[in-house]
Amino acid sequence: MIAEIVAVGSEMLTPFRQDTNSLYLTGQLNELGVNVAFKTVVGDNREHLVSTARTAISRSDVVIFMGGLGPTEDDLTRETVADLLGRRLQRNEDVVRHIEARFRSFKRDMPAVNLRQAMVPEGAEVLENPRGTAPGLWIEDKARMIALLPGPPRELKPLFIEQVLPRLHRHISGVRMFSRELRVTGLGESHVEERIRPIYTRYPNINTTILAAPGEVQVHLRAWTEDATQAETTLEEIVRSFELALGDRIFAHKGVPLEEVIAELLTAHRATIATAESCTGGLLAERLTRIPGSSNYFLGGVVSYSNERKTAWTEVPAEMIAAKGAVSAEVAVALAEGIRRSVGSTFGVGITGIAGPGGGSEEKPVGTVYIALAAPSGTKERLVHLPGDREMIRFHASQLALDMVRVHYLYDGKPQPRRVHPTN
Repeated sequence: MIAEIVAVGSEMLTPFRQDTNSLYLTGQLNELGVNVAFKTVVGDNREHLVSTARTAISRSDVVIFMGGLGPTEDDLTRETVADLLGRRLQRNEDVVRHIEARFRSFKRDMPAVNLRQAMVPEGAEVLENPRGTAPGLWIEDKARMIALLPGPPRELKPLFIEQVLPRLHRHISGVRMFSRELRVTGLGESHVEERIRPIYTRYPNINTTILAAPGEVQVHLRAWTEDATQAETTLEEIVRSFELALGDRIFAHKGVPLEEVIAELLTAHRATIATAESCTGGLLAERLTRIPGSSNYFLGGVVSYSNERKTAWTEVPAEMIAAKGAVSAEVAVALAEGIRRSVGSTFGVGITGIAGPGGGSEEKPVGTVYIALAAPSGTKERLVHLPGDREMIRFHASQLALDMVRVHYLYDGKPQPRRVHPTN
């Protein structure tokens, strides 16, 4: 069964508003066994909406329109769909009473323009919306199922769960989607593809998607079938093969960021961490503390940009900076050990580098970063040359720092095999 999602609203064609509803609906539909094959964002333009809606209705089994059900002249969804299906709009008195009651609850008079929201295409089922004035609509036309939902997420999500989902359940087959997700760091997209392509091409019935994201590569596996046992067995077989091909570069078997993985590790081992950052400007500390409960493992951090602050806050010897340079392995180690000693944490992380766009040299070009991890078993440091602009260099550096903590636990503090530096 093929589904299509159409987001209606000119505001989503600007830099100021994103269509997040379609992500939510895609997840819900996939779990139901419905394959979302198309997504479209269209503005409040009658000609464009007619063209988009006509195409969607002609090619998809399920079409969900989001937005364009308000009371104003630029809310065109219900009229457009009714015209395309050859159905007249009729005033629904139950909807009128609902809208009037909602305005009374706010002690306000209902503007006459809101009566437009009570116009319902012939044969459509009204989906009551207790959280707003615009009701949803459900239309079955030949073999198609069409849902018209209000745009605000606080209205759309419960309306979909409470009223659209049960109607879809009546029509879907026994086919379901079964999936796995692996997240990989320290390898570029092409390196991941090179390693796992000989594996996934042996399974033509499994959809494999490789996605590059900042600091990581995501590998998605999806199977659409009625045979749950076979699907689970096959997916597990592929995952085991991927684990052999990718080794310790896999940091998660679910859709979570690396900082969440580190939070789980630190919490499980009752360990703490502190940071001393230069070129990342506090980004590592921010990522560590964006996880709820981070006060259990994050003790504190400093952003020691100037050489003087490196000395004052983390006791990096001034003569070391003068002799080796602020961007050096020695200074990274001193930052890590200094912050660990200062706050009494299990781990200390030191980062120093050149994020650019200026400040580089032939010996130390932009993207040169030293990262050190001070642990009870000793201190390790890494030199990396990171690609990209300033923000990418900063993010990659924070990702590598987090990964050093993960690998520490993976190998119990022992030496690790040499790895390829990230290029994605």
